Amino acid sequence: MYQYFNGLVIRESTKGIPVDDIEALFEDAGWVSNTPSWQREKFTLIFENSTWAFTVWDHNKIIAMVRVISDKIMYANILDLIVNTEYRGKGIGKKLVELCVQKLPHGDWFAHTSTNNFDFYRKCGFEVKDISTNGTCVYYGYKQARKNGHR
Repeated sequence: MYQYFNGLVIRESTKGIPVDDIEALFEDAGWVSNTPSWQREKFTLIFENSTWAFTVWDHNKIIAMVRVISDKIMYANILDLIVNTEYRGKGIGKKLVELCVQKLPHGDWFAHTSTNNFDFYRKCGFEVKDISTNGTCVYYGYKQARKNGHR
C-alpha cells in the first residue's frame, strides 16, 4: 500500500526495506553507530519479524519508519518510531502513529519510550502510564470505540 503525505510517499510493508536506509535512520536517532557487517542483517530481520511496518520516502530515500508487533486482535506495540532529524516537526511521526492505530482501531496500543517523547504520544491520543525515566504510553482503542458508540 502506498499513500501520499505532504509530498512524501508512505509505504506499508515488512519486505524489501533497504538495509542502508534503516541503518542510517538508527544512526541519526543515535541508537547505533559503526554496526559490524555481520550484524547488518538485523535491519532487515526486524521488519520481516514485525506485524506491520510503515516507511516514509522522500524520492528514493527512507526518511522515517515505524514497526509494530501485534496479535492483530487485542494488543499492539509501537517499536522504532524514527523520523530523520531534518524532517521532524512536519507531522510525519504523528501520521505514522495514526496509520498504526488504524490497523487495530479498537485494540490497545503501547509505546515504551523515554520521557522526552511523552508529549508527542499525548498529542497522538495516548495516555502516559509511567512517569519514570522510561515509561509506557497507552492508547485504549476500546475506550475510544465506546465513546464513538461502537462498543
